[in-house]
Amino acid sequence: MILPELRKIVTYDEDTVSDGGRAVSPPLRMIAVAAVVKNPWAGRGFVQDLSPEIIRMAPVLGKLLTDRLIALAGSGDAIEAYGKAALCGTDCEMEHCSALIHTLRFGNFFREAVAAKTYLGFTNTRGPANTQIQVPLMDKHDAGRRSHYLTVQFSIPDAPSHDELVIALGASTGGRPHHRIGDRYADLREMARDVDNPAGV
Repeated sequence: MILPELRKIVTYDEDTVSDGGRAVSPPLRMIAVAAVVKNPWAGRGFVQDLSPEIIRMAPVLGKLLTDRLIALAGSGDAIEAYGKAALCGTDCEMEHCSALIHTLRFGNFFREAVAAKTYLGFTNTRGPANTQIQVPLMDKHDAGRRSHYLTVQFSIPDAPSHDELVIALGASTGGRPHHRIGDRYADLREMARDVDNPAGV
């Protein structure tokens, strides 16, 4: 099913092969797929009940973007970190882009496709065409695994128009190159030791 509001689908794909002067092996791949859609609430004044359009559009976008992203990655197993984002045009309410991503009718397609245990990190912002879209990522199984705190960044030169929404999913095949700051669990252990032994003896 293709939504009548859909104008285009945009794909982003990058491979990092070197970072900090050192080779990245295997290369870190970061990908995203975005749908540019006409805001279904545009021109209707203030709409109190957003649910009819959420129910109609969110599952279609969730499945469409998930299928495209999984195909780009090769499989759900290839994806280690994931996230979502929404960007609304300058004449749109922030609630409009938020409505289409902050529902299980959208996100569950991606979570189930990659067998994830964590929630999807997100951004929802407003701006004109060519505004940078930032999709924050986290490990699909462990929200405290800092190595997989990444951000897929891209922009679409002609979107969003003033009455459009951009809905996106992003993913990576690994963590940051040469990550070495540990995870939140190490901090918790260290802070617990500091409380138990404040004098450091």
